[in-house]
Amino acid sequence: MDCSRSRPPILVLLLVFLLSVESSWSQQAMPPAALTPAPAPAPSPESLCNGIFLSYVLEQRERIHPFTSNPADQPYSFRATATVLNHGTADLVAWTLLVPFRHRELLVSVDGGVLANASSSVLPYNTTLDANVTAFSGYPNADLKTPIETANDLSQIQTKISFVGTLFGSPSPAVPLPEFLDIDDPSYICAQLPGFNDSGSVQRCCRPDPNYVPKPVNATGFLERQSGDLTITYDVLQSYGDSYLALVTIENHNPLGRLDNWELSWEWARDEFILSMKGAYPTVVDASGCIFGKQGQYYQNFDFTKVLSCKQKPTISDLSPWRYNDTDLGRIPHCCRNGTLLPPEMDPEQSVSAFQIQVQKMPPDVNRSVLFPPVNWNISGSGLNPNYQCGQPIRVSSAQFPDPSGIDSESLALASWQVVCNITRPKSASPKCCVSFSAFYNDSVVPCKTCACGCSASNRAQTCNVSAPGMLLPPESLLVPFDNRTEKALAWAQIKHYNVPSPLPCADNCGLSINWHVLTNFQKGWSARVTLFNWGEDQFADWFMAAKLDKAYPGYEQLYSFNGTKMDDDTIFIVGNPGLNYLNGETNGNSDSDPRVPGKQQSVISFTKKSTPGIEILAGDGYPSKVYFNGEECSMPDMFPTSWAFRSRRPGTFTALGFLLLVASLLFLLQ
Repeated sequence: MDCSRSRPPILVLLLVFLLSVESSWSQQAMPPAALTPAPAPAPSPESLCNGIFLSYVLEQRERIHPFTSNPADQPYSFRATATVLNHGTADLVAWTLLVPFRHRELLVSVDGGVLANASSSVLPYNTTLDANVTAFSGYPNADLKTPIETANDLSQIQTKISFVGTLFGSPSPAVPLPEFLDIDDPSYICAQLPGFNDSGSVQRCCRPDPNYVPKPVNATGFLERQSGDLTITYDVLQSYGDSYLALVTIENHNPLGRLDNWELSWEWARDEFILSMKGAYPTVVDASGCIFGKQGQYYQNFDFTKVLSCKQKPTISDLSPWRYNDTDLGRIPHCCRNGTLLPPEMDPEQSVSAFQIQVQKMPPDVNRSVLFPPVNWNISGSGLNPNYQCGQPIRVSSAQFPDPSGIDSESLALASWQVVCNITRPKSASPKCCVSFSAFYNDSVVPCKTCACGCSASNRAQTCNVSAPGMLLPPESLLVPFDNRTEKALAWAQIKHYNVPSPLPCADNCGLSINWHVLTNFQKGWSARVTLFNWGEDQFADWFMAAKLDKAYPGYEQLYSFNGTKMDDDTIFIVGNPGLNYLNGETNGNSDSDPRVPGKQQSVISFTKKSTPGIEILAGDGYPSKVYFNGEECSMPDMFPTSWAFRSRRPGTFTALGFLLLVASLLFLLQ
């Protein structure tokens, strides 16, 4: 056998060798892939901002039940995160983030912050209740320091707020984001980041306004106290390792604001509970939450039988006056007034309420220098009181108190926070009182508006007309309940040949009504009669009302059964004189056939024309444009009682002489 045939030819082996050498040389000549320069990463949006960086990132959105055919009503669950990052050179103190939600978002949970402008902070929260934007404050990190003083420690210069909730509409590919972001601070101007655009998020950079004139800085380093319709101060007087003593002071600053039987609520955000109180008391005394909760696990040898409240959201009410001298519950200045807060112009002493509270803390706050106020404050009254919307507590300069020993010295609180509450009317809220107009020159009464104080579903079930104007009434009908006015209104319409709507208009549903009657009009002056009707069961002690008179205000002279005081904004503040400052509720008539009788107070008010030349009483200049009762703005009629005598003097209308001339001319033409 020839072995040379099984060996590869020499030329083939040589060719393979040369190819392998060339490949090795080519690999050595080319640079390694790892040494090829990679493109520089795009800068992060926060790195482009030398100020306050704001962002809102939608992290997840999922379609949920119920499934609907209308895309605008389809609910989606969502998760999002908002960031507030201080990249500036000044501390951001008591910051508030403004988020204008626009997809009917319902917030189910908020972590890293708290609602700042909500009328009710109970979750889930409907963001459509806010007039413009929804506001959030940081908690517990309410102040953000600068990266310079913290060496860029994110835990001190940044806060992230996580949202979980439900939104409606916005089908794919749309991304449901807020319209913009802003901070509620006039010293900053917020704008889009130049050259940066991300369709899945919203970013803003807020820089100091060079034209802003800063307010004087407090020497204590904390904010000055803010102004508002009502303020609540939370002053820590004594602090121990695991508890502290605080004084809560409520002050009414609005000249037309008032609260009766106030109830104050808040939320403990760090598992605190109430040991004891003086000057006020929880509406529910319950320690079960501590015994079966983490408080009982930590304080295993603690006597919880004397604990007043372990609720996360307790509600506090004022004590009655006879508890003031109680050594255990009273002896606190401005306490124990049945929860009544009057306007300062009416009674400065009665415009303040206060109480003390002993608070037990939980880890990790078991240190006398670690103090946090409760959040989500809310205050309300009973009966005819305005609605208050409260912000979150803001650290302010420590309160000063007279030295208890009587020495001419001041004692400072260890720490002070302030909550500012302002009067607001929710979008769906109806007035609680109404006004009717009448005059000596017209024998009909212009009644309160139909459904002035709201109409319920039961009204519609009775087939009454919720949009028809109220029927003109005879004056005596003001003394009978609305249910008994139908017969009188129909008879009056027949006599006066008025139109009768079908179905008839609904009732005004107001528990309190006020009649303003123009009583006289003469050369040098005029007068009006004011009558208050209480159709409810509530009785009003120390009531007050206010009437805004745009044209007649300068001519006000005197009230006779009431006491009137001129205020700013063309408003007269009216209270009852002693003996007439109590408005009873509705009572039954003298017999079964008599209608119910309202509580009533009445007075005449006189005006002079010397200070109001050109005033036209017959044209409606003698009627108020706004009326308030106990701080609540009342519903006003849409028209005034008319006078033919005044109308006949207007251009374009026939006078009696003109009518006679017209008749004479027609008779002449017919001859």
